[in-house]
Amino acid sequence: MCDTQIIRQNDTMFFAKNSDREVSEPQIIQRIAPVSGDKRPTVQTTYLQIPQIPDRFGVILSKPEWIWGAEMGVNDQGVAIGNEAVFTKLVKKTGEALLGMDLLRLGLERGKTASSALCVITDLLDEHGQGGPAGFREKSFRYDNSFIIADANEAWILETAGQWWAARKVETLGAISNRLSIGCEYDLAKSGLEDFAKKEGYFTGKGVFNFAKAFDTRFMAFMGRAHNRQKLSLRCLERQTKTNSISLAALAANLRQHQTDESNFARHSNGDLCMHAGGLIRPSQTCGSMIVKLKAGRLPEVMVTGTSAPCLSLFKPVGFDFSNTLYMEQTDGQKAGDNLWRQFEWVHRRALWDKPFRDALRMSRDALEVQLMSVFTGAMSMEEANNLSREWHEQWLQTARQKPPRLSMFSLYGRYWRKMNQLDRFVWD
Repeated sequence: MCDTQIIRQNDTMFFAKNSDREVSEPQIIQRIAPVSGDKRPTVQTTYLQIPQIPDRFGVILSKPEWIWGAEMGVNDQGVAIGNEAVFTKLVKKTGEALLGMDLLRLGLERGKTASSALCVITDLLDEHGQGGPAGFREKSFRYDNSFIIADANEAWILETAGQWWAARKVETLGAISNRLSIGCEYDLAKSGLEDFAKKEGYFTGKGVFNFAKAFDTRFMAFMGRAHNRQKLSLRCLERQTKTNSISLAALAANLRQHQTDESNFARHSNGDLCMHAGGLIRPSQTCGSMIVKLKAGRLPEVMVTGTSAPCLSLFKPVGFDFSNTLYMEQTDGQKAGDNLWRQFEWVHRRALWDKPFRDALRMSRDALEVQLMSVFTGAMSMEEANNLSREWHEQWLQTARQKPPRLSMFSLYGRYWRKMNQLDRFVWD
């Protein structure tokens, strides 16, 4: 389960996404420098080997560690993309093709604008299809995908069902969740879409064709409360439009939204934008978050968590100077135990149960985050921001490991987290 938001303010586009995945799945930050004149004929995606192109754009990705593609990202041309799982009638139950996350990365590496990235994705979808096991431990988990694709000048919502798709241009603001949302009004679609839907019995041919009605299913969207989360995203964006308060800080606040202020995470729900796992009917948590400011003629302003639970995490700036090392960046061959995501899980899993610890963490986080955002005004260098972020994470890791969380054995929620901590080897001394 995930949520992606887009909002325009004059000549600037703002993008935000939470990536909800399995509790134990590390989500890493990866930067890939631009490539020119690559002579390799093919590239190996998660499951499929496809033709490579010689020239590719530099990208910043937030991605599950084991997947070639990404949940969200931005390129050095100023294109940002986020994807959502959608559970359509055409999801492939067997076989392997391109994952939606592979399509996202390919769109960023090859798309100079939002429109061209959209064409990259739809062309690859038409040629190779989509599908394959997409879960970390749950390998039966499969889905189709929807996307928000944006640059400083335009934004698109692209929704797919198998190899079929429809796209709608976003004028001011938009949000997607784990359901199809494009109905009768779309600006682009795969040729022959309506004829296919009629032939296969998804559309009677009477009235106006509705993409979502034809291809969406109900159960997963209902259980995941996708409609509620999409409405919550849109309310946040509409409020910020009315109050003229759109900013990176406002986007971070959006991604930290819960339906209730209840500090007992056992009582949270699948209707939260900041998702907290809670067992069988709430198996996902927000494993990574990204916010981006896109302005024509400038490099994107990018901030990521690289850690679970944005309501507890620190958004940190990431730049496109690929010669500089970032402590949060995962490199090929790095062990999972060494990365930022796993280190912060000690903090995250204690904060779920320890309110004084959680309150102090958030207060410290808020103060530092204001400082880090000054990178984009030139008041702080990226190197200084990187060092301060590292120090903050190291401090809270040490503090988190000093005292174990008190997990209740008398609640399903407590037993669930005790089991997950043992499974993932988060066991306090």
